[in-house]
Amino acid sequence: MEQRATPSRTLTRLQARLRGEVGKAIEDFAMIAPGDRVMVCVSGGKDSYTLLDILRSLQRSAPVDFELIAVNLDQKQPGFPAQVLPEYLTSLGVPFHIIEQDTYSVVKRVVPDGRTTCGLCSRLRRGALYRFAAEHRITKIALGHHRDDIVETLFLNLFFGGRLKAMAPKLLSEDGRHVVIRPLAYVAERDIERYARGRDFPIIPCRLCGSQDNLQRNAIKKMLGDWEREWPGRTESIFSALRHLEPGALADPRHFDFAGLEARRVPYMSMDEEDRLQAMAG
Repeated sequence: MEQRATPSRTLTRLQARLRGEVGKAIEDFAMIAPGDRVMVCVSGGKDSYTLLDILRSLQRSAPVDFELIAVNLDQKQPGFPAQVLPEYLTSLGVPFHIIEQDTYSVVKRVVPDGRTTCGLCSRLRRGALYRFAAEHRITKIALGHHRDDIVETLFLNLFFGGRLKAMAPKLLSEDGRHVVIRPLAYVAERDIERYARGRDFPIIPCRLCGSQDNLQRNAIKKMLGDWEREWPGRTESIFSALRHLEPGALADPRHFDFAGLEARRVPYMSMDEEDRLQAMAG
């Protein structure tokens, strides 16, 4: 097995914080249960490498037994270094599987030049991963979305979709067959970037969509980055708001019984009744 350098004290502290944040998310949202077979979707980016690394660390000390299997979808992008992930995962000794499916050609054929490819690419990728999960008795599918992804999605839906919707840390797939978890839900992207540099992960850039400057998400990311520089902690505050909803202060009658407010109304008291209550209280 490949010999790895001893991590610095700073990296060790950072890992401890990430372990704590991931562990809290797992506990808060009941993400992993005893006997779970967790499929970690590894793309070759900083987020999925960090997710796998922290879950492996937690697996060694967690009070519950669970399995991890790393899965990568080789989308047959031209120039994709297909050997990088197998070599890295083999060096770790972690069980893994590479799914080969040419989604790249489909996306390039269907999506006109200059248009965003992420939507179709995501659907094709999700379908391939779900099929693998069904065939291999996977009980949880772990994705590498972090806190900033969740907040960005909130504003994407708010500005461009007219919906107050983000990414759930845990969800059931539309067909009801798969439970998807996002253990990095409490983790800031800047900490993942620092951790990935410190761990020297063999990052594989996505050339399919990463160079498209017209993506709406890029505009949202820039907006949030500007806010964070001017008002540090704003992204964390926005994420906190997602965990402290007050449906009665919003405007969706599907989630709050506005029509039933009158039935809960306290009737007026007469002045004599109010005086007697005040006298009793005094």
